[in-house]
Amino acid sequence: MVDRLRGKAAVVFGAGSSGPGWGNGKAAAVAYAREGARIACIDLIQEAAEETASIIAKDGGEAIAIAADVTDASSVEGAVARTIEAFGRIDILHNNVGVTHMGGPVELTEEQFEAALKLNIGPVYRTAKAVIPHMLRQGSGAIVNISSLAAIRWTGYPYFAYYATKAAVNQATVAIAMQYARQGIRANCIMPGLIDTPLIYRQISGQYATVEEMVAARSAAVPMGRMGTAWDVANAAVFLASDEAQFITGVCLPVDGGQSCAVSEFR
Repeated sequence: MVDRLRGKAAVVFGAGSSGPGWGNGKAAAVAYAREGARIACIDLIQEAAEETASIIAKDGGEAIAIAADVTDASSVEGAVARTIEAFGRIDILHNNVGVTHMGGPVELTEEQFEAALKLNIGPVYRTAKAVIPHMLRQGSGAIVNISSLAAIRWTGYPYFAYYATKAAVNQATVAIAMQYARQGIRANCIMPGLIDTPLIYRQISGQYATVEEMVAARSAAVPMGRMGTAWDVANAAVFLASDEAQFITGVCLPVDGGQSCAVSEFR
């Protein structure tokens, strides 16, 4: 523990994991805690939030677990209010909730497209609306939104709604950063590339004949020759949330093993 976030309070939306192992939100919550921050672990599923909070507690950190639905403004507001009640402030807002639906505009149903809007870009709006007033009163705050490399390029997967909504996350982050730059609030986003998390085994593996084929193909597509891990994303988030990044705002940072620089597509 380096204590880069000592004295700060972080609220992590999507702090649970979608399966066994380390998802991006779970790793981020733990990484923030290991740097000294107090964490509000927020997830749709209470048990998932509690699992992450338990890991933090076992590490000697301080965390609370809250169940909330990021598609519902009142639920988000309630989670933020509980965080303020517990910690008295919010220094870091971390948005990690997202979903992929395979299909182009022809194949996607209206319900799937609406779900992507609600789950990929909607939480950035709802959480910012609830948290920014507290940051304004403090005169400081750091927002880290998790986007995707799909926000800026074709990735080889036919998920139209994901491309569109993650691009929206990028520009929403820039808009927040510019509007509040003189009021002490920074906003940046991370664009993970091919990351080995539980989510890909649920939402991506169906694009391949076998799970083994998926892992091999995704690893081979990265210039470094391997997929990244949730900790690669979490470590970038810690930096962006810390005072070490105090002159960095409005940045959309690829964490992708060089994939954004490569000519070839993922698959």
